[in-house]
Order: sequence, then C-alpha cells, then structure tokens
Amino acid sequence: MTKKVVLVVEYNGSAYKGWQAQKTGVPSVQENLEKALAVITNHPVKVICAGRTDSGVHASAQVVHFETNVVRNERSWTLGVNTYLPTDISVIAASDVADDFHARFSAVSRRYRYVIYQSDLRPAILAKGVTWTFKKLNVDAMKEAAKVFLGTHDFTSFRAVGCQANTPIRTILNFDVQQLGHYIVLDIRANAFLHHMIRNFAGVLMTIGAGEKPVTWSKDVLEAQDRCKGGITAPPDGLYFVDAQYPEVFNVPVCKLGPHFLPYVDEPSYELSS
Repeated sequence: MTKKVVLVVEYNGSAYKGWQAQKTGVPSVQENLEKALAVITNHPVKVICAGRTDSGVHASAQVVHFETNVVRNERSWTLGVNTYLPTDISVIAASDVADDFHARFSAVSRRYRYVIYQSDLRPAILAKGVTWTFKKLNVDAMKEAAKVFLGTHDFTSFRAVGCQANTPIRTILNFDVQQLGHYIVLDIRANAFLHHMIRNFAGVLMTIGAGEKPVTWSKDVLEAQDRCKGGITAPPDGLYFVDAQYPEVFNVPVCKLGPHFLPYVDEPSYELSS
C-alpha cells in the first residue's frame, strides 16, 4: 500500500547547483536525496520540496515529501537515509503524513534567513556560510527600510530577469532585521518568494545600511517595478531556507530554526489564515 512520508532536510548548498535535479553531471541536493532514498526503499523515489533553493543556497529545515510502500519508523528513515547521503546533506526528521499533504502546495508560508557577517576581516570557517561585508552597516536604517516590504505588493523590482513565476505579487508576513554580534540577520516569512527575491532585498538593505542610499530608497525601488532600479543581487552564501509552515492537521515535524551557528533568538508568533 502506497503512503506519503515527509522529511525535514538540512544541507550546505555550497557544492550544489541548487536543489533541483538537473542534467547528468550537474550536482544537486534533490538528486543525492533521491538516490539515497532509492537504496532504502529499493525502488525509484521522486521527492517534492517546499521551496526550491538556488545554486549555493543552504537549508536548515527544507521540507520534502515522497511516496513509498515501504514501512519504516522515524529513526530508520533518518539514520538509514543519512548513511547514503554526502556529509553536507542530512535528514533531521521524518514522519508519515496524510495522503492529501503536499510539501509545496500545502505550505501556508515559507521562511528564510539571510546572514551577513560584518567584520574588517573576512571569515574562513564560514566562508561559504555567510555573506561578508567590511562596511559598517546601520541596522536601524535597515530595519526602517524593510518595513515598506510588509504586506502584499508587486515585487517586480526584486525578481530575477529570468524569474518564471506567473505573477510578481507576493505577501510578506514578517520582515525582521537583527544584529547578533558580528551577524546581521534578515528574517523573512512570506506566502511565497520570487527568484532571487531575498538576495535582492539584501542587496538593497545593505546599500542603505552602508549609507550609500537613503532609507526611502527601498520604497523607491519597490514602487519602480523595474529590476534595473534595484541595485545589486547579494551573494547566495548567506541565504538559508529555515522553515515551511503548514496547518497543524498535517502534523509536520517542527525543528528549531537555524542555521545552528546563530545565537538563540526569541521567535515571534504567527497567525495562520483559516
């Protein structure tokens, strides 16, 4: 009897050309996960994720589902699959899920964190895990500038030229900017995101934080509805998929927000629409 299983997956995306499986010889997270699952299930497996990540982008809690007729408990799925995964990909939670669950379409919201490391000297340990800047950033100015993104807007100015989404309209549910020692963290939750949207947010806010543009520039860029007005796209290194939120009825495993090297931060509560 076929059933659905949900996994929560953590990965360092530095060595991969994004989440999505591509042509032979192009490394992807999806391909590696599907190969490992095929060993455990003894049949081909196709996984669906909550939100595809680009080349070099990481995840601390990517949610995926797949179908199988194999019965395993959570420990067997996590430890068993991890045995056949490279060390930069790890399944951190697993459970059976209802037949009508879909990792992408059942998600109410998705959450990313963009981690900026502010220091005179570049980091070595997290060279591909943070976005480094030697510039002194004004976090208060970045917080103020980010407020304009809250709510439902046309985010044409923040989508990649090659973005294939049917509409540039998205709803930002939360946009927080925090300083944690050397780290400046952009914490963003939305119903969905456009291609390069968060990295373009980061590019605008870092420019404002560095004093190169006024706080009002974020509103100017948003209202222009023109990607050419939006400045640079920030690097992928500091970007993490950290959460996908689902209605409680699905009982999807909930993991501590990452990435793990960040200090603990009190989490805001969110109201889900019925």
